[in-house]
Amino acid sequence: MSQDCIFCKIIAGQIPSAKIYDQGGVYAFLDIAPVNKGHALVVPKKHYATLFDLPDDLGREMLAALKNVGRAVMTATGASGLNVGMNNYESAGQLVHHAHFHLIPRHDGDGLTLWTQHAYESTEEMRKLAQAIAAALG
Repeated sequence: MSQDCIFCKIIAGQIPSAKIYDQGGVYAFLDIAPVNKGHALVVPKKHYATLFDLPDDLGREMLAALKNVGRAVMTATGASGLNVGMNNYESAGQLVHHAHFHLIPRHDGDGLTLWTQHAYESTEEMRKLAQAIAAALG
């Protein structure tokens, strides 16, 4: 537990939450500032700052929880879709430095838009970047 982490305090019961899931190493609760009603956060109970810090076995457990909680959020809200998102590091919009996934129920015509897309300058630029990423994988 990180002493300054709001999510660690929520998991420890020091701060109240609208808990919806608490099994194994995973905890889920409703976001207090939802994008849409039913917006849930799925977090590891132990403190890990980002996705890249999660142990692989906990990652598998979290994926199973995301599927279960996501289905339940859709059922309870009558949503016709669901966005699953995660911000890693401040430049990506991470505000709480405790790994967490957002489950955002979606409804046709809800007005929520996602990011804009851009094109590569050329297929050569795209090919070179693909090669650089593949090389970084080892």
